[in-house]
This record gives sequence, C-alpha cells and structure tokens, in this order.
Amino acid sequence: MENRILCLVNAALMMIMLVPLSDSAQAQNVSSTPVFFVFGDSLVDPGNNNYITTLAKANFPPNGIDFPLGATGRFCNGRTVADVISQKVGVPYVPAYLNPNTQGFAILGGVNYASAAGGILDATGANYGGRISMNRQIQQFQNTQQQFIQQLGSQAANQVFAKALYFFVMGSNDYINNYLQPRSRSSASYNPKAFEALLVREYSQQLVRLYNLGARKFGVFNVGPLGCIPSQLNTRRSPDGKCIKFINEYVKGFNAALNNELSALRVRLPNATFIYGKAYDLVVARVNFPAKFGLTVVNEGCCGIGRYKGAVACVSGFQPCANREEYLFWDPFHPTDAVNEQLGNAFYSGGSSAIIPMNIKQLIAAP
Repeated sequence: MENRILCLVNAALMMIMLVPLSDSAQAQNVSSTPVFFVFGDSLVDPGNNNYITTLAKANFPPNGIDFPLGATGRFCNGRTVADVISQKVGVPYVPAYLNPNTQGFAILGGVNYASAAGGILDATGANYGGRISMNRQIQQFQNTQQQFIQQLGSQAANQVFAKALYFFVMGSNDYINNYLQPRSRSSASYNPKAFEALLVREYSQQLVRLYNLGARKFGVFNVGPLGCIPSQLNTRRSPDGKCIKFINEYVKGFNAALNNELSALRVRLPNATFIYGKAYDLVVARVNFPAKFGLTVVNEGCCGIGRYKGAVACVSGFQPCANREEYLFWDPFHPTDAVNEQLGNAFYSGGSSAIIPMNIKQLIAAP
C-alpha cells in the first residue's frame, strides 16, 4: 500500500511539472537575465560564416588561440566585443544563429546574427562570396521571433522583445569591401557624401524596421578608424605606418551623420532608447597613446603576412606574435582580445567619452 501511495504522489508531481507555465510566468523566467540580439559583421561574428560558402571564415587556428573553445569562427585570438559584454552582464556567449544547436531553449538568452563581410547594403562583401547582409539578418531575427512565440506564447514573447537589448556593429564593410574596392560601382555612382547619406538612410530604415518588430533598446556602435587598420596601411602603402587620412575622413562623416540620425529617431520613435558607442574615438586613442592602454604595436597585425601584416589575413600555419596583449590588431582588420576587453568594458560601464547618452549597464537597468 505504501509503495502504491508513493507511486501516485510521484505521478501527480510529474503531471504538475508537465503543465505549461502561463505566458507571464514564462516571460518572467526568460527576462530574469538580459536577452541579447546581435547584428553585425566580422567584429562580432561568433561563427555564422562557418555555415555558408564564403572566403570570409576564421574557424581554424591560430584564430582562437586564446579562446577556451578554440577556433570557433571568431576573427580574433580570443573574444569579440559582444563576448566581453556578455561576460560583464554574467550571461553565456550569445550563440550564432546558423549553428544547428541554436534552437529550442538555446535561443532564449538571445541570438547573434553577425556575419563576416556583411554590410548595411546587400551588395557589400560580394568580393568574399557568401555573407549575410543586415537586411537578411533582420529576416533571420523574424524567424527567431516565431520560435520565441512558439515556446512562450505571443504575449510573453512580445514582452521579451521589448526588454531585450539589440546591438549593431555595421558599416565597416560598406567601405572596405564596397566603396573602397577597386572598380567599385558604389564609388563610381556616389561621391563620398552621397554614399554616406545612402548608408545612413538605409541603416535608419533597418533600425525602424526592427522597432516595428518590437525592439526598443538599441545599442548602435559607430565605425572604427578604417584608415588605421593594417589592411589599409598595406593597400594604400603608408610610408610611415600612419593612418590613411582620407579614409578616416569618410568614416568620421558617416559616424557624425549616424549620430544625428539616432538623435532624430529618439524623437520620432516613442519609448525607444538609442545609445551610440564611440568605437572610432576609443580606437584612435589607442593608436595615438598606446602606452596608456598597455599597447606597444598599433599599426601591424599580430597574425598575417605582408607590409604591416596587412596583405593576407591570419590562416592555418601562420605563427602569431607571442605578446598578443600588446597588439592593437590581431590580423589585418580586427582587434585583439586584449583590446576587445578594453572596448567592451568602456561600452558597458564607461562615460560619455565612450558611449552616449548612457552606457550598456544603464540601458539594461532602464525600464
């Protein structure tokens, strides 16, 4: 009799566990920690390009030499800025959308759609073959939304979307893998100011599209000083390792126009918060005052070959530098883990010299 009663109790407990939570209860469970959705390019790609046919891949050593999981597809010796921010918040690294394991419960902390060579414009990055543009990343986000709704119900899922943080690292490829490419159709069709206006207009429409899909907390990071990256120092044959001025002028124009557009969107879109990360300023400070940030080499890649290690990206068989924590750049294009940590910390809890009108920590706490 005792055993029979015990069996009945256990059966009852199992039935209780199988009863689905209400929408509000499930939303509370999911939103107890921040949910992140990341849109961008190779600066924050965690491995999406592993799953497409493209020349823009980094899923082989020595990439990932200082990352616990090894060469995952990150274009770095270690973490991306998005990884650092995840660590600061105390949540797992946001998984790549195209990873087959990114489904079910795995998506409930957020999803990363970033793709190396991807840009604001669909045509950007064609020189690498496959890539996922910003417009396609938004389509992927819509697929994720449907999965959230299936798991949580509409009401709970919509609460999650409204409270989630949306990060954007876009625009670099629209210059280095579009406008600045030899025989570029964009440069033939647009002068620099017209191209800048085209990018900002398209980017703004994409942000509004996500707002209409339920996004409310936007972290938009501007474009870094592309004239200082080893790739451009090599291509433009910098005689002294100094940044290429005209390229940085293009970027500064785009960044200023983007900042103005975000100010307009704050007024135009009710209940939306837009923060603007000053990646350009932070990287230029490290180029100009390296010792202040523990750096010794700021115009050469740690892994690569050619002038300034900027001619060929880091591939299997290359021997990277030993003192990686002293390098600004890992390869011809991307910062090292050490610099990503500095940038991530500045974006997370820094002041107005790094991010405005509030930092990520404050954005998380905002209603």
